[in-house]
Amino acid sequence: MFDPTAFDNMKVVVEGAIYDIDLAGKIVIIDRNDIVNLAKMSRSFDVSFTLPDAQVTAVIEINSNIINLAAELLPNSLAENQSGCYIQLKFNHHGITDATHLNKVERILLEIWGGTRKISQSVTINHTESEVYNVHLIELDRLVREDQILDLVELIDSMVLTLENIEDYLSKINLN
Repeated sequence: MFDPTAFDNMKVVVEGAIYDIDLAGKIVIIDRNDIVNLAKMSRSFDVSFTLPDAQVTAVIEINSNIINLAAELLPNSLAENQSGCYIQLKFNHHGITDATHLNKVERILLEIWGGTRKISQSVTINHTESEVYNVHLIELDRLVREDQILDLVELIDSMVLTLENIEDYLSKINLN
């Protein structure tokens, strides 16, 4: 048996919180990836979920690299403040190209996540399939440490709230 790393502990908490909400019927998990990159000695974990019968999906991604792992496992080798993980959140859907609608979605994100997070939006148009893809990315833009692990459960609740608000807005502009 090995001593779990901060990445392992955060992954278990996030996964458990999301599966609890899925079992309660509030969300539906649609994808899950747990990747170990042996060439770069990094790890990533992500879970994608949506509200039942909805078009907006949410993805939480947790990443840890060799510096984060070494800081945790090798005492005095690196500053302790390098131990932890990076987290980013994505909200995906189809159909918005109008700047007014994109601005409204950005306001929804700012209301929930505040102005201290790095929020970006991208619109990809696939002309051959006549499809528009929207991605709204929220980066915590800092290392999340293991002592903040309980905040991750609140983060999941905020993701569900974000899904509900974006879904509600899209239904009002008839994109669903």
